[in-house]
Amino acid sequence: MDEQPRISDAEWEIMKVIWAKSPATAADVIHALRDNKTWKDNTIKTLLSRLLQKGVLTYEQVNRVYYYSPALTEEECKRQERQSFLQRVYGGALKPMLVHFLKEEKLSSQEIDELKKILSEKEK
Repeated sequence: MDEQPRISDAEWEIMKVIWAKSPATAADVIHALRDNKTWKDNTIKTLLSRLLQKGVLTYEQVNRVYYYSPALTEEECKRQERQSFLQRVYGGALKPMLVHFLKEEKLSSQEIDELKKILSEKEK
């Protein structure tokens, strides 16, 4: 599998809008983020441009309006982020990461049961 480009936290915010409403114009993205972000319109347009350069977005131009669509699914981007994190922080080893999270994080009984079920299915 080819390595996908890493996207920044700000770019993730843009992509969440695009994944939810695609195709979307720059104005759509600006409107969607207006209440939660203090970004200027040009900041959002710059982030859209970066995502296009990275190949994470595609666009179609109709008259003078650009309609942006994801080139990668949300799951593809999440998978890349998981793999990148695992490699950077744990040297690619899954077990130490899982042990760390299980020791450090509080889990409800329901979450523990879900994890047991997943592990049980992995053994089959």
